[in-house]
Amino acid sequence: GVFDSGLGGLTSVRELFRALPSESVVYFGDTARLPYGGKSSATVIRFSLEIAAFLVKQNIKCLLVACNTSSSFALEMLSQRLSIPVIGVIEPAVRAAVAASPRGRVGVIGTLGTVGSGAYGTAIGRALPGAAVISRACPLFVPLIEEGWSDHPVTRAVAEEYLVELRAAGLESLILGCTHYPLIAPLLASLMGPAVKLVDSGAEAARAVSLLLRQRGQLAVGAPEHHFYVSDEPRNFTRIAQGFLGRELPPTTVVDQTDLPWFERPQVRSAPELTP
Repeated sequence: GVFDSGLGGLTSVRELFRALPSESVVYFGDTARLPYGGKSSATVIRFSLEIAAFLVKQNIKCLLVACNTSSSFALEMLSQRLSIPVIGVIEPAVRAAVAASPRGRVGVIGTLGTVGSGAYGTAIGRALPGAAVISRACPLFVPLIEEGWSDHPVTRAVAEEYLVELRAAGLESLILGCTHYPLIAPLLASLMGPAVKLVDSGAEAARAVSLLLRQRGQLAVGAPEHHFYVSDEPRNFTRIAQGFLGRELPPTTVVDQTDLPWFERPQVRSAPELTP
């Protein structure tokens, strides 16, 4: 099972298709309620629990939280409430970034929620004490990507503005701390230059899933049966997904938000207000 606020988790799906060709993928994109990045922690946790409950009902054996904002706010609660393994995107991405940064100069771009949570800075500090971490929230990227504007002059202009400080920071690696961002990876790579390794958080998390299933002896055999669900109009999702994944996909099913199951309402506090 894989979920994201929209299209971004497809970066994880692409890696799962490559690494685990016999595994059936059940994907949920919460297209009616995206973006998650500007929402409170309480709201993100509630949405994440609802979607996880839906995916568990589809008999998944592992849950990949392919949303950095959900991983920042909801991963611990999901791990506590589910009886199956739950993997987020932050720790796998940090491991890859640290391995590529011998001088400890790591950049992070993500949503307001992810960057404001400090989750990446904390994880990098644990893995590489003394690392210099430069973070930048890029809230306009998700709506531009969802609009299909991955290769558009407006997106390039926005990226140039967001990356000014990061381009001058002498980075060794840049974590794409939102799974939407690999859809504009060629643009980001052209701006950051060849000396900076771009770390795809979704792909790294998918590799962690592959390793986990191999270690647990849970690899599937035979032909997979994939299912894609969204919470709003599916045509744009299907068009972009098929182009990005390079294959025909089964029909995308719309699930009304009011039909999503949910756990007992979590007792959580909202995160402090975030500033751009």
